[in-house]
Amino acid sequence: MSLETKIYELRQEKLKQIQALGLQAYPHRFDFTHTIPQILAEYTAKTTEELEANKVNVRVAGRLMSIRGQGKAGFAHLQQEGGRLQIYVKLDFVGEKGFALYKLLDLGDIIGVKGYLFRTRTNELSIHVEEIHFLAKDLLPLPEKWHGLQDVELRYRQRYVDLVMNEDVRKVFVARSKVVSAIRRFLDSRGFIEVETPMMQPLAGGAAARPFTTHHNTLDIDLYLRIAPELYLKRLTVGGLDRVYEINRNFRNEGISTQHNPEFTMLEFYQAYADYRVLMDLTEELLAQVARDVNGTTKTTFNGHEIDFGDWQRLSMREAIIKYWPEAAGGKPQMSDFAGAKAVGALVKRLHDAKIHNMPYDPDEPAGKTIAAMFEAVAEEHLIQPTILYDFPVAISPLSKNKPDEPDWVERFELFVGGLEIGNAFSELNDPEEQRRRFEQQLSEKERGDEEAHAMDEDYIRALSYGMPPAGGEGVGIDRLTMLLTGSRSIRDVILFPLLRPLQPGETQATEPEEATADPQNNK
Repeated sequence: MSLETKIYELRQEKLKQIQALGLQAYPHRFDFTHTIPQILAEYTAKTTEELEANKVNVRVAGRLMSIRGQGKAGFAHLQQEGGRLQIYVKLDFVGEKGFALYKLLDLGDIIGVKGYLFRTRTNELSIHVEEIHFLAKDLLPLPEKWHGLQDVELRYRQRYVDLVMNEDVRKVFVARSKVVSAIRRFLDSRGFIEVETPMMQPLAGGAAARPFTTHHNTLDIDLYLRIAPELYLKRLTVGGLDRVYEINRNFRNEGISTQHNPEFTMLEFYQAYADYRVLMDLTEELLAQVARDVNGTTKTTFNGHEIDFGDWQRLSMREAIIKYWPEAAGGKPQMSDFAGAKAVGALVKRLHDAKIHNMPYDPDEPAGKTIAAMFEAVAEEHLIQPTILYDFPVAISPLSKNKPDEPDWVERFELFVGGLEIGNAFSELNDPEEQRRRFEQQLSEKERGDEEAHAMDEDYIRALSYGMPPAGGEGVGIDRLTMLLTGSRSIRDVILFPLLRPLQPGETQATEPEEATADPQNNK
């Protein structure tokens, strides 16, 4: 019999003894007057004399995190909503039955107490308990404070225990909630309306990603879990909803890493009569305000770097490649070196000659895809401070509007902060014939083996044919933004229940798959 099983059985026996006292094992409710954080906020500054002069009666519930007895009296600490408060339990005040209950309690049990506030001889704010109420028994042992929480995978699998034991973890998820609330306030105040679009779709569209497939039995059709809400949100702009947004769950059948989870959350929004330049300004304002609302400042620390969401740089993709071009690959390129497959191939050769081999190259691919890969190889890792990277090749942007003076490039930008891509935006393509041509180009890519190429969506082209106003659209990854604002190194630290490989019989820890090599998660 394992130690855990023995403890479980011992605590079950204690639960029976509690019931023998005439108490319910799992009562239905407990009426409280204060939360522990409320008491700490309001009364921590009160002196012993002030508490004695104005007696403060309270009813409080929480989880027992420490217990120590002294014969006919004992001290314990209750934890609730991130706060801890000491309680003092004495036989003379709670009676025989109440003290018998106290002696049957274990760490992790949930109780309610009634009493009044006072300060102990060590000046600790405490509750002098007059009544004690049993609410729930913790049948399994909580981990040791310093030794039982080092298994990171176990923390993800048992987030309910992680939240009990790690106050910093709780703070991360409170911050995440504030991120979402701040985004809503910002967009609502600027005339955007929040909408909901389908999570199950007949076509997987709006991004370059492999979808999850499911089946609807009654209709006998296969459906795809949403990889992005983009094409539905743009249908709404056709219908006259000029400013819309959705905070949406997306599902992409991709690798798992510190930056990728197959199920993740994004903000996606569209503004009619705007282009990507308008969204650049809006985005800088939005993210600076979110940082202030969450942290009280535009500054945060991530991966050892101080980052200021109030200070952005803007670089085109070609400017970024030129700026961060490695010295080993010779003199910096010129803008003309990105014109055409032959010129781009010469740049690739310079990189390979300099033994910079992390840049894949297929001469049969469009030059634009090669330029995008070049950016990832030489520049992306350097974008630590908030950066708007704009003007992308048309070959990797099937839903973006062309630049008027450069037809091989589109009006698109991505957001990079702390070395992470956290957002993607563009001037929306609203020409139905051009959109059809782009979809056909994507079909050609799919025939060449690109599993993430976009499918043809005839209904979306039909919607555009009714007339879509010029618009700018953007997606921002909530998970990665939360990572940056909380200093979290892994996306699993900001997702309450990240996807993990199921444990096999006899396993205590599963080996997770290698990190994803692609980064499609923030594509709109």
